[in-house]
Amino acid sequence: MFRKILIANRGEIAVRIIRAARELGIATVAVYSTADKEALHTLLADEAVCIGPGKATESYLNINAVLSAAVLTEAEAIHPGFGFLSENSKFATMCEEVGIKFIGPSGHVMDMMGEKINARAQMIKAGVPVIPGSDGEVHNSEEALTVAEKIGYPVMLKASAGGGGKGIRKVEKPEDLVSAFETASSEAKANYGNGAMYIERVIYPARHIEVQILGDEHGNVIHLGERDCSLQRNNQKVLEESPSIAIGKTLRHEIGAAAVRAAESVGYENAGTIEFLLDEASGNFYFMEMNTRIQVEHPITEMITNVDLVQQQIKIAAGEELPFTQEDITFEGHAIECRLNAENPFEGFRPSPGKVTFLHQPVGGMGVRIESALYTGYQIPPFYDSMLTKLIAHGKTREEAILRMKRMLFELVVEGVDTNQEFVEDLLDSKAFRRGDYTTEYVETEFLKRWNQPKEK
Repeated sequence: MFRKILIANRGEIAVRIIRAARELGIATVAVYSTADKEALHTLLADEAVCIGPGKATESYLNINAVLSAAVLTEAEAIHPGFGFLSENSKFATMCEEVGIKFIGPSGHVMDMMGEKINARAQMIKAGVPVIPGSDGEVHNSEEALTVAEKIGYPVMLKASAGGGGKGIRKVEKPEDLVSAFETASSEAKANYGNGAMYIERVIYPARHIEVQILGDEHGNVIHLGERDCSLQRNNQKVLEESPSIAIGKTLRHEIGAAAVRAAESVGYENAGTIEFLLDEASGNFYFMEMNTRIQVEHPITEMITNVDLVQQQIKIAAGEELPFTQEDITFEGHAIECRLNAENPFEGFRPSPGKVTFLHQPVGGMGVRIESALYTGYQIPPFYDSMLTKLIAHGKTREEAILRMKRMLFELVVEGVDTNQEFVEDLLDSKAFRRGDYTTEYVETEFLKRWNQPKEK
């Protein structure tokens, strides 16, 4: 087992990793920007190293600075968390070259699955169903028009090298495609350094279903069930639950088996997620992409399986074999996660950095979990993602989990900055969510249009 690991991240995920490591008896090193000098992860870690200014490109995305901190502190491994360098194949490869273990898959596998065209081809070879779409990268709008005409509208334009909701546009008709392509391609170029796109037919109405997998260095791969991540705004997840109410026993087995085949086909090691679109009308599901890292919403899987995914990541990276088989994994009850963001939903979800003047988090009680890096007096920097806290509720039934989450949101108090708390509370109360009758389009096309009105959402 490792003696010391460095966490190449910040915020609640850095805190989560520090806690997991401490419970394994492993010392931790935090890295931080000048804007995060007083951040909770820097206070909880055994050591902390400043790696640059507030801008992420000059600190958390600075590969040389992160590796220098690891060498300086004699860290044996680096956990990247999610975002930042977590899916950067160059970083993973450089870790290996300097003799530091990257807690995640190899750079080669990242390249194979992170580049969406390659991933699509690999899934077809593995017998995993894929969405009808372009055979390869699409580099200009003229080519895009030809492909879209062939597969049929509406279509989705996606950045070949992207993720996290950037470089994505839905196009309903041919006359809108050229401008949408150019905008999405420019956005992809700015965010990922690659403006190449690919095109898929829109599966609608659909659910966004992702399957958690774990693979070790000994060839063992298992899945830990699915999460329903269909409630999204601007391609960003808002609320997730597990298991999905839209999936029965047979389909759960099929989609889980497909996820395992996908991971096995690339020799995947560590934690990852296979993402699918589910066409509820036909019962067909289609591979979308693979996330080669831990996910924001991993706690709901942990709650229903009682498996600590972050600790498993560390153990796998240390060369240990998975301590369980697929038959050992059982699913108990229902879990829901809500994301609290520093943003003002009444003003177009405008980001709201600033000082937290008062904080009360609803800890205590059965089935309650908070993942947070907040404290009273904390100054939220303007440089990073707006997510502040994750609230996770677990119950024996879905209804029990919903009521528990409602209680948590009722108690939660964050003063000094604007948050999306009221928005999340109302979404949780919406009739569509309570029925479990929602798709990836629900938040933007139905809920938001009626939100903040006197009538029921």
